[in-house]
Amino acid sequence: KMAAAGPAAAVAGLWSEVNRCGQNGDFARALKSVNKILQISKDDVTALQCKVVCLIQNGNFKEALSIINTHTKVLTSDIIAFEKAYCEYRLNRIESALKTIQSASQQTDKLKELYGQVLYRLERYDDCLAAYRDLIRNSQDEYEEERKTNLSAVVAAQSTWEKVVPEDLGLREATYELCYNSACALIGQGKLNEAMKKLQKAEVFLLFTLICLQDVTEEDIEAELAIIHGQMAYIMQLQGRTEDALQLYNQIIKLKPTDVGLLAVIANNIITINKDQNVFDSKKKVKLTNAEGVEHKLSKKQLQAIEFNKALLAMYTNQADQCRKLSASLQSQSPEHLLPVLIQAAQLCREKQHAKAVALLQDFADQHPANAAEIKLTMAQLKIAQGSVTKACMILRSIEELQHKPGMVSALVTMYSHEEDIDSAIEVFTQAIQWYQQFQARTNYGCYVFQPKSPVHLSLIREAANFKLKHGRKKEAISDLEELWKQNPKDVHTLAQLISAYSLVDPEKAKVLSKHLPSSDTMSLKVDVDALENSHGATYVRKKAGKLTGDNQQKEQGQGEVKKKKKKKKGKLPKNYDPKVTPDPERWLPMRERSYYRGRKKGKKKEQVGKGTQGSTTAGSSELDASRTASSPPTSPRPGSAAAVSATSNVIPPRHQKPAGAAATKKKQQQKKKKGAKGGW
Repeated sequence: KMAAAGPAAAVAGLWSEVNRCGQNGDFARALKSVNKILQISKDDVTALQCKVVCLIQNGNFKEALSIINTHTKVLTSDIIAFEKAYCEYRLNRIESALKTIQSASQQTDKLKELYGQVLYRLERYDDCLAAYRDLIRNSQDEYEEERKTNLSAVVAAQSTWEKVVPEDLGLREATYELCYNSACALIGQGKLNEAMKKLQKAEVFLLFTLICLQDVTEEDIEAELAIIHGQMAYIMQLQGRTEDALQLYNQIIKLKPTDVGLLAVIANNIITINKDQNVFDSKKKVKLTNAEGVEHKLSKKQLQAIEFNKALLAMYTNQADQCRKLSASLQSQSPEHLLPVLIQAAQLCREKQHAKAVALLQDFADQHPANAAEIKLTMAQLKIAQGSVTKACMILRSIEELQHKPGMVSALVTMYSHEEDIDSAIEVFTQAIQWYQQFQARTNYGCYVFQPKSPVHLSLIREAANFKLKHGRKKEAISDLEELWKQNPKDVHTLAQLISAYSLVDPEKAKVLSKHLPSSDTMSLKVDVDALENSHGATYVRKKAGKLTGDNQQKEQGQGEVKKKKKKKKGKLPKNYDPKVTPDPERWLPMRERSYYRGRKKGKKKEQVGKGTQGSTTAGSSELDASRTASSPPTSPRPGSAAAVSATSNVIPPRHQKPAGAAATKKKQQQKKKKGAKGGW
């Protein structure tokens, strides 16, 4: 008995220690005591359960789950369901956690709370919303504010990712979390200005909360505000204020927040601002999106957007293989998604393989008819870039759901007109008009109520008529104009067009129709005649008409003053102009084309140039001095010197003389140029 009493007393003491440590939050010390108990009694259910709780509190989720799985006979699902599901949830085994919760025989409040979290991570927002509503309705404890926050987060996610218009939950935005979630919901609806105001309100709430705490540094405050500032920068980016957004994004990155999800989103948004510019910065930012644990912090659509941007960045940096690899991986994950195949096609186009790009897009359109319209629009764009406008038109006309759209009709008509294929352009108009005649309707209890003469339909008929008139198809235009006039007999503009068209084809019919035009007496035109007469255009016309009338009267009467002729300016004459000397008749011809041109004399210059050192004179230097030659004609006066020519001189002035000494003057100038070209002695 004494031997039995010893272990029992020891176990009791250990349990007291476990209880005391648990109340103090010292789970590491409690774990040591629990391990001692299990050494005495290894299958003690309470001790095993306490050990699992201590491990969870210390963050050792793997070890805790291992103990649960190795003691399944003792730790049944009824006893340990919540702890097992929580460990799986924290280890990001979300599907396993869901199965564990659903397999539990009794759904406790703790399991319901965890169930809501699991549904949120699985992005099953409708089920999650129902779960939290049930919890709020049937729970009354100190965690009500947290449940409302989670509920608002679900509504924000629905608005952002599923584009569901959120209902008013009537939540009082008394905390920064509720304000932040409300702002996210508004962003999803596109109400950016309202969302910014909510974020500013959330910022004030958070600042007030942090200031009330002790030992909080400015860096701690900035780190806490980072998520709000990140959302503000996102709104600025959506509003087109990219410089402001970029500045705020970079400020957040400099703070080095611990939230890898926030960093990844900001880095991705900076890459989207950079696009194909500042590629080096984008390559650095991509590293932030590859941080460990990012995939558990972001939604599927966020992760997908990051992968798309990685593929585009690889294309911009000419990493063709990497681009193909990433886009192929994305396509395998989401076969029906458009972006992967569009990125692949863009990469092929960069490699000048347009035919392969078109073939790739055609294959995708055949496999996914639901997305064929957008793909075919891209194919048509590629064909236009190649100069195959007719083939582009054929592709566009194969998109049945867009054939009747005014934008598509306008594009096709423009393209066919560019190719001078007027028949095909008219055919496009005809098909669109027929579609509206037969199929444009409103659904009323499953039946079709035909409304063939909608405003769009009438607009198409009018455009078709104008096009046919422009290209000389008057008879075809007449039928369209008659149709329009029947719809609105009071439309004077259409009637005038119809009369104009008939006047070229059937004048008698035009006369008959002209009777339907309103008389000038019945037309009440609210026109200010005085203002019209005093307008600039009317004044100009009146003045011109007055001039014409005056000229006619002068011609008829043969009287009046002769119209003044403009005086021609006298041309400037040379300074040495002599009216007695006959000008050279060939002075306007180039020198080579004149009759007295003899060409340049080669070799003479070399014979005349004195030989010896620079600066020395030779015997022939006096012969080279043109000023000493009596027969040489005078050159043009140098600046600063007077060119004195006597009145009785027989020398011909420079402008009128034949350039007998022109060759000698040219040679002298060339010699001067050559001497000046030498650099140094």
